[in-house]
Amino acid sequence: MKYTTEKIDQIYNYKTISNNEKIDRLLEIDANQYTNCGIDSTKFEKQQVKKNSTYIYKTIKKIDEKIGVSLLKHQD
Repeated sequence: MKYTTEKIDQIYNYKTISNNEKIDRLLEIDANQYTNCGIDSTKFEKQQVKKNSTYIYKTIKKIDEKIGVSLLKHQD
């Protein structure tokens, strides 16, 4: 499944779930992206996953500054 910034923004803007649930869903997307990225993935696809991952971490930073900064700091 391809994840877009619109899906990430949609999760961020949910009003009916807690901030912890938003972070969990965003991290699940991030994990799924990396899990589906294999040796047959192109360089562009790998770059796109990393770009999406950075966007996810920046979105998490809007929800919880401490967690978001930590994720961004430790990103490879």
